Amino acid sequence: MQGQHHRGREPDGDAVAIIARGAARLATVPDDETAAAMRLMLGATHNLTELAGALNLAVLMRARDLQRGRRVGVVLSGGNVDASALAEVLAGRTPAP
Repeated sequence: MQGQHHRGREPDGDAVAIIARGAARLATVPDDETAAAMRLMLGATHNLTELAGALNLAVLMRARDLQRGRRVGVVLSGGNVDASALAEVLAGRTPAP
């Protein structure tokens, strides 16, 4: 992926344009919040997701006040995380991009 943004990755502009045509809204979260979502998922459900797979949960966590009182669901995907990134996340740190 190209560029840097909030210590993270910048999305592909063409992909965002395609998604935006059918999406109600788009959101971004910093990598540290995504790592926190990954830790929450693993701790609460014992399911391992990769950082990219935890993005939806990270967005929901950021918008928790907007969603309070609602029933919501998120799609979590991918357990393809390398050992060094997982060790960083489990130690409470955010892996370098």
